[in-house]
Amino acid sequence: MEKDIFCRIIEGKAPGRIVYQDDEVVAFWDIHPKAPVHILIIPRKHITSVCELSEQDAPILGKMALVADKIAKQEGISETGFRLVLNCGPDSGMIVPHLHMHLLGGRRLGGLVA
Repeated sequence: MEKDIFCRIIEGKAPGRIVYQDDEVVAFWDIHPKAPVHILIIPRKHITSVCELSEQDAPILGKMALVADKIAKQEGISETGFRLVLNCGPDSGMIVPHLHMHLLGGRRLGGLVA
């Protein structure tokens, strides 16, 4: 099975502007940003989507949210606000089949974005 682009970024086999990484998650700038700050936060473990989470994997969502908050502070958007988005399946606009959280901010966000 061919690895998705996010797995290749994690492995260093594809480029990514990484802003955070630890043993569980990696965060990098989205290549098609929908806001001045648009960073993707992904688990190192390949999980297809939030719809495929197991009971054992559920804590990764909390970790991803904590990392998002840390990055929002680092990027200077925590005071004015930011949005976190999780998509599930093709009708949501999900393109890469790897669980990821969008961190969006840096401007006033209107309707649905990401």
